[in-house]
Amino acid sequence: MNVWGVVGWKNSGKTGLMERLVSEFVARGMRVSTLKHAHHTFDVDHAGKDSHRHRMAGATEVLLSSRNRWALMHEHRNEDEDLMEALLARLSPVDLVLVEGYKRDRHPKIEAHRAATGNPLIAVDDPTVQAVASDSGATVEGRPTFDLDDTGAIADFIAQELGL
Repeated sequence: MNVWGVVGWKNSGKTGLMERLVSEFVARGMRVSTLKHAHHTFDVDHAGKDSHRHRMAGATEVLLSSRNRWALMHEHRNEDEDLMEALLARLSPVDLVLVEGYKRDRHPKIEAHRAATGNPLIAVDDPTVQAVASDSGATVEGRPTFDLDDTGAIADFIAQELGL
């Protein structure tokens, strides 16, 4: 499976870049899935709904299905968080999986960087970051730099690197 990551510090533009890349690759006729890592507690379910009641009763997994979509929720219940590879294995085959976060994993990545955050570039110390997309022209020697909003050029680079 072709996997490419988007990493960066909080408020660096990761989610916006992910959204634009998904749209760009889909417009090019590719099937795209995404994997997003969250560092905080989140819930995709709502209190009072049947699926939430099933989870609160102790179900390890709840599969919710309708004619429009299905969603599988898995409660770790004293288990370790799944590794990225295990999560990728759960996805249906597609042309490209874009991963937001998982900056410590070894897949190829592009770093989203906004000067206003004041954060240093991750790419300086991480060879898995293959390029930088910045609003300030920030560079790392030996790696391409793109304008953060130049989605077409970023998508071209990713496609070329993955042979898509």
